Amino acid sequence: MAYNFEKITTKRQIDLFHEIPFRLYKSYKPWIPPFRFEVENVFDPEENEFFQKGECERYLVIDGGKAVARFAVMNTPERDKVYDPPMGGIGFIEMENKQELADAIIEFAQKWHRKRGYQAMRGPINFGENTVFWGLLVENFREPPVYGMFYHPPYYKELLEATGAEKWDDHYSFKRNFHDPLPERMVRVTERLEDRGDVLLRPVDMDNMYRDAEYIREIYNEAWSNQEIGEREQEFTPLTRKTVQNMVEEMKPVVLREGVLLAFVEDDPASFLVSIPDLNEVSERTGGRLRWWDYPRLLMLKKRSRRLRTLVFGTKPAYRKMGLEAMSFVRGIEWTRNANKNLHHLEGGWVSEKNWLMRRGLESLGCHHHKTHRTYRWTF
Repeated sequence: MAYNFEKITTKRQIDLFHEIPFRLYKSYKPWIPPFRFEVENVFDPEENEFFQKGECERYLVIDGGKAVARFAVMNTPERDKVYDPPMGGIGFIEMENKQELADAIIEFAQKWHRKRGYQAMRGPINFGENTVFWGLLVENFREPPVYGMFYHPPYYKELLEATGAEKWDDHYSFKRNFHDPLPERMVRVTERLEDRGDVLLRPVDMDNMYRDAEYIREIYNEAWSNQEIGEREQEFTPLTRKTVQNMVEEMKPVVLREGVLLAFVEDDPASFLVSIPDLNEVSERTGGRLRWWDYPRLLMLKKRSRRLRTLVFGTKPAYRKMGLEAMSFVRGIEWTRNANKNLHHLEGGWVSEKNWLMRRGLESLGCHHHKTHRTYRWTF
């Protein structure tokens, strides 16, 4: 079957890009649309600085005048060349349950990359950082996605694997119920650190968020460029000041102060934890839109959210194995629970299956492996 591929350039095509999932997921009750404006920011060169490093195009697949699929293809040459062979990317895939359709999408994406000198690609990925919109859901189709995470029906896995895709990496999400008791060992570690005169843990200063965001950027870039699981370093992209400032602007209205924690050792920024109320609880009600009259929902989310999304955390190499992560999680769980009595559970982690050290640490804090998102590789 011959499909038509339309590069998205018009407002009507953008609308179709966002409408396709609403039709496909009618029978999949757990699905929640991501905020439309956040997806659009990925494809906006003025908002996404990755356009300064690479290329990204998105397409509709048309059959008989009907949009039956969508996807995006992308590359960032400097980052891609750390792989052998260099790998471009494909992402934001949504498609009807037809094998010939999946085959056509992958064939088109491979040709797109070949024209740019690539012999391999991976996906689904995002044209940006891997904290959001990354991977294909392959485990736990019963529960809704949290903010920044995609939900996919089970047939996506079957269709993509039949195109010759090979598993590249699995990322685990971890879950912890707020009513579960904190592990005694982690509480003891926390109390021991708090007894030291040179360690301080505090929530973000809402009056100095940009300063604290710079502390977080400093820790993040040092922590993730020097990982104990060496093979993970090749996928690291440093956060820029602009990226962090944009994150502050977007998150400031919904940040739960007690969910963003900074640990200092002798006044040196050493470790951090960023958790936010699950914005999908608003997106679910607004159909992925965020209009001016929806803002009160965001403001109320701080007190009414039932789910907390842990976005990212990290510790400078010099301070690892001190127990700073345990202290941040123990106090973070206590403080956020006190700030919002409705919280039922937290979900996050986004941890590679290869990162056994972080997985073991989360499990010791009472978290359990909850969902799996997979990234595939195609060679051609």
